[in-house]
Amino acid sequence: MKLLSFLFTSSIGRKVLMAVTGLSLVAFLLVHAGINACIFFNDGGETFNHAAEFMAHNWLIRASEIGLFLGLILHIAQGLSLTANNNQKRNAKYGASAGNANSKWYSRSMGILGSLLLIFLVMHLKHFWVVSRFTNEIQEAAGSTLFDEMVFVFADPIPVIVYVIGCISLAYHLLHGFQSAFQSLGINHPAYSPIIKSIGAGFSIIVPLVFAAMPIAMHLGWIK
Repeated sequence: MKLLSFLFTSSIGRKVLMAVTGLSLVAFLLVHAGINACIFFNDGGETFNHAAEFMAHNWLIRASEIGLFLGLILHIAQGLSLTANNNQKRNAKYGASAGNANSKWYSRSMGILGSLLLIFLVMHLKHFWVVSRFTNEIQEAAGSTLFDEMVFVFADPIPVIVYVIGCISLAYHLLHGFQSAFQSLGINHPAYSPIIKSIGAGFSIIVPLVFAAMPIAMHLGWIK
């Protein structure tokens, strides 16, 4: 009970919880980007469909989805709460924003970036996760696969634009959140903090870029 009270009520505990859930979602993003990048084999979606089929029917993966979903809800709730608290403290202490003097704009805008990501996530879940997990839409359509669903969704430019905006938001969110997560866990030292920062910067660019490249490539017909 003391641990739960520490994690959910204290400022430090909530930051630790944010860090743990955030890093678990980072791991998921890495796997998810790798699976989705299989479309770049340009083999009619065969490699991607095999990978997606494995993910959909592996009991360990399906069980971990529950944990990831709960972690995502906690991450969002704690993020909104911490953002509100930080804004109150900043306004009470300074009366006005100090601009980039103390932090980058994306560090101060995690609430906005997170909200944009939430909109993107809802659309993404509706397009693919709900369809593949909870409906028979794909199974009932003759010859239809998850790759075919991607082709159908990204033929419309609106989802493509929303996905790209979501990926840009993800990049800035990760740029701040990756390093902050390690700091919240006490992993902060002059010897290896620059390495963590460099890895975080690379991850924040490469993974969102891979995600953004997929809808663009499919919409432009580069992937068949």
